[in-house]
Amino acid sequence: MSRRQAEQQGRKGERHAEIWLRLQGWRILGRRVRTPRGEIDLIARRGTTVAFIEVKWRSTAAALDIAIDEYRLRRVAAAVEAVAHHYSEGAETLRIDVMLLAPGTMPRHIVNAWQP
Repeated sequence: MSRRQAEQQGRKGERHAEIWLRLQGWRILGRRVRTPRGEIDLIARRGTTVAFIEVKWRSTAAALDIAIDEYRLRRVAAAVEAVAHHYSEGAETLRIDVMLLAPGTMPRHIVNAWQP
């Protein structure tokens, strides 16, 4: 798969994740938020919880099992540190979640995936 195709698939996954989150009562605060330390795919709020969400889209459900690792989560955590103060007002809980998506499967929402 070319870089361009991978980018398109990633954006598709983010759109699917956003729809699923909205159906679960989340309000999307940010999409593809770039920071000096990296990018955050989605930022969402539900009640007093703000979730910084890493989205992984793979062509098969089996490929999702290795889609996220400590290295990737550490990069997301660094990006969150750079912008969390912009989204934390009134939030009691800030967390890093992961959404795993593949065609023909229900999204897997891993809550609080990063706990240093």
